[in-house]
Amino acid sequence: MTTPRGTDLLHDPRRNKSTAFSDQEREALGLLGLLPEGIDDLDTQLRRALAQLDGKTTDLERYIYLSQLQDTDETLFYRVLMSDPARFMPIVYTPTVGEACQKFGHLFRRPRGLYLSIKRKGRLREIVRNWPERDVRCMVVTSGERILGLGDLGANGMGIPIGKLALYTAAGGVPPQYTLPVLIDAGTNNETLLSDPLYLGLKQTRISDDELDAFVDEFVAAVEAEFPGALIQFEDWAGNDAIRLLERYRERVCCFNDDVQGTAAVALAGILGALRITGTPLALQRFLFLGAGSAAVGTADLLVKAMRDEGVPETEVRSRVALFDRKGLVTADREALHDYQRPFAQRHAAIADFVAAIEELRPTGIIGLSTVGGAFDQHVIEAMARVNERPMIFAYSNPTSRSECTAEQAYTWSAGRAVFAGGSPFPPVRFGDRTFVPGQGNNVYVFPAIGMAVYATGARRVTDEMFIAAASGVAEQVTPSDIAVGLVYPPVSAILETELRVAARVAEVIFERGLARVERPTDIHAFIREKAYVPRYRSLV
Repeated sequence: MTTPRGTDLLHDPRRNKSTAFSDQEREALGLLGLLPEGIDDLDTQLRRALAQLDGKTTDLERYIYLSQLQDTDETLFYRVLMSDPARFMPIVYTPTVGEACQKFGHLFRRPRGLYLSIKRKGRLREIVRNWPERDVRCMVVTSGERILGLGDLGANGMGIPIGKLALYTAAGGVPPQYTLPVLIDAGTNNETLLSDPLYLGLKQTRISDDELDAFVDEFVAAVEAEFPGALIQFEDWAGNDAIRLLERYRERVCCFNDDVQGTAAVALAGILGALRITGTPLALQRFLFLGAGSAAVGTADLLVKAMRDEGVPETEVRSRVALFDRKGLVTADREALHDYQRPFAQRHAAIADFVAAIEELRPTGIIGLSTVGGAFDQHVIEAMARVNERPMIFAYSNPTSRSECTAEQAYTWSAGRAVFAGGSPFPPVRFGDRTFVPGQGNNVYVFPAIGMAVYATGARRVTDEMFIAAASGVAEQVTPSDIAVGLVYPPVSAILETELRVAARVAEVIFERGLARVERPTDIHAFIREKAYVPRYRSLV
């Protein structure tokens, strides 16, 4: 591709180096006079960017700054993110991205990604061709109907694919030029947005399921035609849509749903990490979910498969995993059940109270995927502590305001005996003479590794076995020093190294199952590492 010149080059985020252009590049590329005379290296630019970020007073302001940096100098943007992932991941993604999505139309500066409106039905392949990169390997696509725990945000949901794909690169090593964020604009049922003059999406209520399915069919066909073999990650779709579309496409194209399978793998990784603290095998556990939507059912399904692999008999494995929603324990005699909930419906008398369910079912772990902030109250935690020496408390809903409990509450109400992980970050907790460091069960431990493995191998499909491998790969990197402070996940500070190792575990499954489009290398770890993106400037002359 021809290198642009002058201001066109400065406005090209992929090639722009700003103050790092050399004298030779400035002469050859028409940049003289367009930049100050000083010439920086990337480390100097990093120091300047960090100083500017330090001057911001809120995480939303830092999000806006980083978004603008991504739009002007992509290399520096990733250099910043990768310099301190523990600091910057919560800014470019959860929890800050939730507030940014709520205000997306008000913060809008420059378009990024591909917006596919139902107004353009019948023209999607033509529109997909408008994307300037001709080699797309990984895309994240949302309908914006179930953004985190915030509900229907319509076109404002584009912040999610943008943020997810930034982590594909910063945490998983996927080169950014191969990624594409996509928003399916099928309207919104959010009355506040429909009456907001600054809302940028279609101002109409959502279309029917049949219309949506037809539109997504056209989208998938356009992707297969223009970007054959590309990975499609479905993200933040409404629960019924998420399950239905995953079942529709999982055996036809290379795709997965992060809210279903990614959340499941991260939860399984946390459970495997927690069991290294409790010292008990997976085959002896019982779990009670608060929440019975697509994320909870997806997690329950993967957990059942992992327990079956550990030798739990088929006849009893599903009785070890129960769901509880706003109507109470999900039981087989309940009149209104979604098909995807039926495998986990218990043959048990109705229980309307969550504490009563704990005392009756005696789970070793509770898993919160309800998006109901504070649902794991003192009565719940104390009940878990009564029936377990080391109760496992997983409050996975996010953002932070939707978390079922905080780390401090879990440790305090269990007298320091809880093994805890949350879906959002929580600070260390001092209890008695111990300091606990709570883990964050963030999907970032899994989806970038899946993306990297698929990118590197050219995988034809994404399977549940790959997610179980990813969960095991995450859990095995929890060190004895992590366990000593209560961590059930590896530290985020080393996320790239963690992800590359997990990607290698996933790639092993891809090669073993004959799903790869490339030859199996002698050293899979080295093969993955060679493919990983490194943020550095390259000479343009």
